[in-house]
Parts: sequence; structure tokens; C-alpha cells
Amino acid sequence: MANEHLQEAVNTLKNTKVRMTPQRHAILEYLYETMNHPTADDIYKALESKFPNMSVATVYNNLRVFKNVGIVKELTYGDSSSRFDCVTTDHYHIICSDCGKIVDFHYPGLDEVETLAEQVTGFQVHDHRMEIYGSCRDCNAVAH
Repeated sequence: MANEHLQEAVNTLKNTKVRMTPQRHAILEYLYETMNHPTADDIYKALESKFPNMSVATVYNNLRVFKNVGIVKELTYGDSSSRFDCVTTDHYHIICSDCGKIVDFHYPGLDEVETLAEQVTGFQVHDHRMEIYGSCRDCNAVAH
């Protein structure tokens, strides 16, 4: 599944004339394989042994390119570092208030929210985002 989405992302880049470099491919691959909403720093640390000449700035610049093309979303929750998420299907995030871990979950019923919001307000809805906060299992286990 991750490979299929990775291939779609690569094709999207090709269609927008963005050159596929080994570094870009490695960053994308990391995002699609881990699916753990890494920060740019996480990505840099994971790939620095493979690409000793790559800097954190390179990672940020490539993530910006991916974001502009629409294959990656930047998640800004609270005042922590931005995290990056592959754009696959519509999904929501539940965030641990203690350790900052972000987990995806799908709830198709929420898609109706946009339609309802348009009908009630007359707005043209472009997007919506919902965050749910709690304590993950690991943090809960430590607390109890």
C-alpha cells in the first residue's frame, strides 16, 4: 500500500516537472514508510548517514516543494515543530498531549460536516481539520 502511494507521489512530481533526485526520493520514501508524522529534523536524522551532504535546510526545502505540489501536508499543532504527513486519503489526527505522538484515524461520517457547514452558513468550504487530544497508551501506562 505504501509503495502504491509512493509511486503516485513520484508520478505527481514528474507531472509537475519537479526533478526527482535521490534525496527527494529518500525523503518521500521515509514519509510513506514510517507514516509517523516526522519533523524535518526526524527525517534529517534518519537519512544523514545515507546522505552525508544533506542539511536540515535541504530537507525543509524539499518538504516545501512536496507541500506546494500537494503530496505532503504540514501539520502545526500547538507550538511544537511542524510535522509532515503524506497526503493519502482524508483522515483525522489524535494527538497525545504528553509525548506529542500523532496517530491517524478515519471516520467517513465526518465528511458530511463540510456539506452541512455549507448549507447552514452559505460558505463555500475548501477544507476542514479536526484534532482530538488525549494521552496515548504508553503515557497512560506511565501515569498509572
